Order: sequence, then C-alpha cells, then structure tokens
Amino acid sequence: QVQLVESGGGLVQPGGSLRLSCATSASFFRFFDMGWYRQAPGKQRELVASITSGGTTNYADVVKGRFTISRDNAKNMVYLQMNTLKPEDTAVYYCNRLNPSLWMSWGQGTQVTVSS
Repeated sequence: QVQLVESGGGLVQPGGSLRLSCATSASFFRFFDMGWYRQAPGKQRELVASITSGGTTNYADVVKGRFTISRDNAKNMVYLQMNTLKPEDTAVYYCNRLNPSLWMSWGQGTQVTVSS
C-alpha cells in the first residue's frame, strides 16, 4: 500500500520557521501533482500549497509569500518551508496528490503549533 509520511512539525513561536517533509512510496511519483494541506481544529482540511510534476507552484492567499513548496523526485519527497509563522497557521499538515479523485490514503500528518 502506498504510504505518505509527513514529518518536521513542532512548536514554534510566532515569526519562526519550520520545514515540513513528506515521503512517499508511490511509484511514478515524479508524474504526480502534489499538495500540502492542513486541518485546524473544528475546520475543514484546506489546500495551502501545490506543485505540479513540472515544478509549477501555487499558494493559498493566506500563506503566499511566507510558504514555499518544493520537491525532490529522486528522493520521492515533497517539502514545505514555512516562514513568518502565525498562530493561525496552527494545524495538522498533510501531503497528498493535488487531484481529489486521485488522493492516496492520508498519512498521520504532522502537528504544527505556533504559540508564544
């Protein structure tokens, strides 16, 4: 079964940075458009950043200019560099394919908590 494993979360003060990593065992990963999603308590899961197989990136307005998504196809990895973190960025972060009809089984996610 294809796995998604997120890591890199933690507790950080407002204004701080974190780098999230997502590892996948999926074959042909290099052909997948991927996204980073997050879910805060009591809220729906939302897409915050995406990267196509060709490397084109897109960001939700709330993270634009602060977050950077990247990928390493040789390592089957997707990354999310998060800078200038705000308390409202607190959530569990997940990675998955961009197209909902092609979603793989969700991983456990990684908790990001922004608090002083």
